[in-house]
Amino acid sequence: MDQLVVDALNVIGSRPDGWWRDRPGAVRRLHARLVRLRAMDGTPVLLVVDGRPLPDLPEGTDGGVEVRYARRAGPDAADDRIVELLAARPAPHGAVVVTADRALRERLAALGVAVMGPRILLDRLDAVAPGPEDAAHG
Repeated sequence: MDQLVVDALNVIGSRPDGWWRDRPGAVRRLHARLVRLRAMDGTPVLLVVDGRPLPDLPEGTDGGVEVRYARRAGPDAADDRIVELLAARPAPHGAVVVTADRALRERLAALGVAVMGPRILLDRLDAVAPGPEDAAHG
């Protein structure tokens, strides 16, 4: 795998932990956990987020994790961005996308991109020592 591509809100939404009360905070917590994963095992990570860019988490690389936002609002916006980013690569099949979205999975299969479910990633992140932001937010 040359990069782990994370469908942020799909992963966040897979656990009913109250994330909807503070969606920006949930994105920040997922990002922080991915930064720790990257630091621990060197996994290259691309986090793709729906919605407007957070002021403290702009597009670019932050903590070794590449962050990209959907180019538009509305349904499937992050899915479209994921497909766009991977289709632009000479070898998209080297990426593994984390999502449970069935339609996105089908689109990725057409590109030869592997997919894993959010639970696999979340279990891996749970194995990473939680930081203070995880303890405070569940």
